[in-house]
Amino acid sequence: MTALAPALQAYFTERLINQRNSSPETIAAYRNAFRLLLRFAAERTGKQPFELDLDDLDAPLIGSFLKHLEDDRGNSPRTRNARLGAIHSFYRFAALEHPEHALLTLMIQTGVRVSELTGLRIGDAHLDRGPHIQVLGKGRKRRATTLTRETVAVLRAWLKERRGQPDEPLFPTRQGRPLSRYTVGVIVAKHAATAASGCPSLQFKRVTPHTLRHANAMLLRAKGVDLATIGLWLGHESVQTTRIYEHADPKLKEQAIARTAPLGTKPGRYRPSDQLLAFLDGL
Repeated sequence: MTALAPALQAYFTERLINQRNSSPETIAAYRNAFRLLLRFAAERTGKQPFELDLDDLDAPLIGSFLKHLEDDRGNSPRTRNARLGAIHSFYRFAALEHPEHALLTLMIQTGVRVSELTGLRIGDAHLDRGPHIQVLGKGRKRRATTLTRETVAVLRAWLKERRGQPDEPLFPTRQGRPLSRYTVGVIVAKHAATAASGCPSLQFKRVTPHTLRHANAMLLRAKGVDLATIGLWLGHESVQTTRIYEHADPKLKEQAIARTAPLGTKPGRYRPSDQLLAFLDGL
C-alpha cells in the first residue's frame, strides 16, 4: 500500500471526525472532493486509485484537476475553491505524517547528527539572506550550517505546509513533539530499502542516520574541502575525529600516488598492455 491511502484514511477518521468533530455535511463535501480527485488522477496516471501515491498528486495535476472542475464539470469558482480548500487541508495534515522529503535532504546536505536534527526548531531555520540552520551540538555548542539553494527550496515548501511557531519542532510528530531518534532511523532505513531497487549494492548495507552524516563528509572531502573545515562543519570536538576522512577518498589517494611517481612517467593507474592481458587470459 502506498503512503496516500493510509494518510487519507487517517485524515478523515482522526483529523475530521475525532479531532475537529466536523459536521456530516463537511465530511461529505470533503469525501466528494477526493472521490473526484482520485478518479481524475487515476485517468491521468493510468494507476488504480489504491496505487496512487502522494507524489502523483503534484501541483500540475492539481491544477489540471481544478481546470477540469470548471471546464468539464461546470463547477462554480466557489465550489472549485471549496474543493481546493479540502485538498490543502489534507496536505497540511499529510505533511506532518511524511516529513521525509525535507528531513532526508537536510540530513544529507548538512551532515547533522540525528540528535541535532530532532532538536531543531522552526526558528533555527533561516532561509533568507545567508540561509543556514542554527544547530545545538555536543557540549551545547552552537554552530551555523550553510544551506544550498536546493535545500532552501525544499525547506520553504516544508515550512509552508508545516506552519507553526518559532519555538516548535521543525520536524514534529502528530502530537507536536520532536521526532525520536528511533523514528528518524526508521525513516532512513525505509527509504534506503526503496533506493536499493535502483542501487542493488544497498541491499547488503546497513544505512543509518550516521551513514548520511558520513556521506556528507565524504562529499565535502571529494570536493577538496580541508579537514579543519569539515571538522567545524560537522561539529567535531577533536580534529582526530575528522582524520578518519583523510585517507577515505580513493581519488585523493590516486592524486597522492601520482605526485610521487618517478620523473617522466604519466600520472594515473597502471594499465597493462593488451598483449599482457592476452597472455594472462590464456593461462
